[in-house]
Amino acid sequence: MNFLAHAYLSFDQEKILVGNFAADFIKGRDLHLYEEGIQMGIMLHREIDTFTDTHPLVKAGQSYLRPKFRHYSTVISDIFFDYFLAKNWSTYSNQPLENFAIKTYDLMEQYHDQLPEDFNQMLNWMKNQNWLVAYGSHEGIQRALNGLTRRSKFDSKMNEATAVLKEKEQEFEVIFFAFFEDLRTFAREKLTELQKTHGRH
Repeated sequence: MNFLAHAYLSFDQEKILVGNFAADFIKGRDLHLYEEGIQMGIMLHREIDTFTDTHPLVKAGQSYLRPKFRHYSTVISDIFFDYFLAKNWSTYSNQPLENFAIKTYDLMEQYHDQLPEDFNQMLNWMKNQNWLVAYGSHEGIQRALNGLTRRSKFDSKMNEATAVLKEKEQEFEVIFFAFFEDLRTFAREKLTELQKTHGRH
C-alpha cells in the first residue's frame, strides 16, 4: 500500500502512524533506534505490505498491469489503491481528508529530528504538493507516477499507467473495496497482536 493507506491503517495512534508512514525509509537494522510505539508502526507497515503483496485480489488487479509494466505493477497498484481510498474517503472516515492530511504532515514534522533526512526531504515535497489529497484525482495520480518514472533507474513507463486506471477503473474499484475490507481487518488485528506482544506505550 502507499502513504495514505498506511496513515489510515495506523488507526489514529500517533507513534504507530509515525513508524507506519516512514517505514520505507528506515532500514531493518535501525529499528532499535526508535521508541517502542514507532517500532510497532514500522513492523505493522511491513506486515501490511506482505499481506498486500500476497493477496489474490491484489494479484487479480495487477493482472491488468503486468503485461505492460511487469514488476512495476506492484508499485502502480499501490498508487491506485491510494487513489480509491482518497476518492472514497468518506466511506472510511468521518474526518475530512484535507484535515487528516494536514494532521499527518504536522505530526511527521514533529518527529523531524528522529527520522531519516531522505524521508524529511520527501515530506517537504509531499506537504507542499499535498499528495495525500491529490491522490484522489487522476491528475494527482499522474503526477505521482511521473515522479516515480523520473526516479526509476530503468524505463518503467509507469507514467503511462493512468490510462489503464481510466480504462479499467470500475474493475479496479471493485477489487479495492473487497480487498480493503480484508486489509483493514488484518491491520487492526495485527496491531493488537503487536501491542500485546511488545507492550502498549
